[in-house]
Amino acid sequence: MTPKTLHSDTATTATPPDTATTGTPAGVPAPRIRLVVGMAAGQLGIFLALLTPILVSLQLKIQSILPEDDQVSALGIITTTGSVAAMLANPFFGRLSDRTASRFGRRRPWLALGMLGLLAGLLIIATAGNVAVITVGFVIASASANAALAAFVATVADNVPESRRGKISGLLGIMQNLAPTTGTWIAKYFTDQMLLLFLVPSVIGILLVIGYMLVLPDKPLDHKPPREGFKAVLRTYWVNPKQHPDFAWTWLSRFLLTLANWMFTTFRLIYLQHEMGLTAASATETLAIGVLIYGLVVMSASQTAGWLSDRFGRRKPFIAVAAVLFGVGMLILSQADTIALFYCAEVVLGLGFGTYLGVDLALVIDVLPDTENPSKDLGIFNIAMSAPQIFAPALGALLISLGGGHNYAILLITASLVCLGGALAILPVRKVR
Repeated sequence: MTPKTLHSDTATTATPPDTATTGTPAGVPAPRIRLVVGMAAGQLGIFLALLTPILVSLQLKIQSILPEDDQVSALGIITTTGSVAAMLANPFFGRLSDRTASRFGRRRPWLALGMLGLLAGLLIIATAGNVAVITVGFVIASASANAALAAFVATVADNVPESRRGKISGLLGIMQNLAPTTGTWIAKYFTDQMLLLFLVPSVIGILLVIGYMLVLPDKPLDHKPPREGFKAVLRTYWVNPKQHPDFAWTWLSRFLLTLANWMFTTFRLIYLQHEMGLTAASATETLAIGVLIYGLVVMSASQTAGWLSDRFGRRKPFIAVAAVLFGVGMLILSQADTIALFYCAEVVLGLGFGTYLGVDLALVIDVLPDTENPSKDLGIFNIAMSAPQIFAPALGALLISLGGGHNYAILLITASLVCLGGALAILPVRKVR
């Protein structure tokens, strides 16, 4: 399909303020409905293919080849290694995306290549017979998914003006959390069919991303960027916090909130088995219901927070409230001794994380240092999502093992305190209210 120009898929509304104030290239009007729908589908597709293995499939794969005593440490090693790959890949491919002079556009080629690489990595995991091969597959999957994600997030900055960012951020928050809900329910039907457990969510995700690529107004660069040296590549991973303090504080807030989230999420299924005494099948079903509850609350809170954020022109209070709510949810989990209380905690966590997702992307785009080439800086922001995945499994495994047993209470209390730190970190931001 011939790529559309920027104006062929956008409404002819009044031109918004220039890029210096909006963070979106000057002249970009409000996105048309088919682009918004495609954007939502693309977000769902990427996270469906990426999160399902992390939340369910990878843990079941490890359980199928290792004894119980080795499962937590193996999961920590695999996810930590994959997170290093994700952290390095996102800014790198984001910079490539900004500089890509393909006739298919800057973002579309990396969406396609990233999703295909993700599929290849997941197939390696599904057919692996040992931890080393699983780790290689997860590295490929993580790096590839972040190539696609870097390009995808840049399309939001390219095509959504400031006045619509809260609503779009809320919608994408809904899709991001619909993904694990959908993926968990898909996994429920393939717990004994390892290949399909990895293959089905990834294929569905690829099809959704293809749908977005077909409606994406990805305007090609009109010139070939000059060649850059090795120092320029290293600068891909750096934004001076003294020159851009708002960027730095927002990055830190996201890092802490993401760290708290992954400290528990990595061990969610095993937590149900150890703390509630459930079998793998029962834990998967309980997790599916819990994730469904969590997802529904997140979707509602995300859209509401995004709408209110645009309405009142404020972002910071929503981030602070979200962090506190998420911390409270972790405290409830630390005291949970029944499945019912686990579900109650999922409600509070959903309110917190949904509120956060409703304004997070809008706030991030508002404080970007380079609005003409957003993908590189968005990639650095995504380090705040991928880097915690490096530390969270190791830190979580260490906390769980304290006292020689399965000490999930101290893990969750620590995560709650980390959430509070994330709330405090957003207060010094000045550019955005």
